[in-house]
Amino acid sequence: MFQITRIYSDANGDSHFEDIIIPLKDAGPIGFLSETKFAKEIIFRDVDPSYDYDFHTAPQKQYIILLDGEIEIETSLGDRRCFKPGEVLLAEDTTGKGHKTKNISPVRRRSVFITLPD
Repeated sequence: MFQITRIYSDANGDSHFEDIIIPLKDAGPIGFLSETKFAKEIIFRDVDPSYDYDFHTAPQKQYIILLDGEIEIETSLGDRRCFKPGEVLLAEDTTGKGHKTKNISPVRRRSVFITLPD
């Protein structure tokens, strides 16, 4: 199994976290694989150590893979979680009140966005 964290908006526009388990199947000597997921684009990102972005929605549904650095995300209801390199987020709060994101490690942070079809 592979765990990711989903960020989504409810009917009132509030953002929430949800832990999702992606099932993996034994593929023999190459390891364990998930089912195929369709993607639209890939975007590489690099931000300054001082990155601190106030409430915003995701520009589109997308996976975010953290390569380095460490971030804190806060939902509109005040729930906070920290994420480290290697963790994967699924940002689906494209409407509503959004979430805050800030670097909590004093280093440049790199990540990869994999956008999803509409």
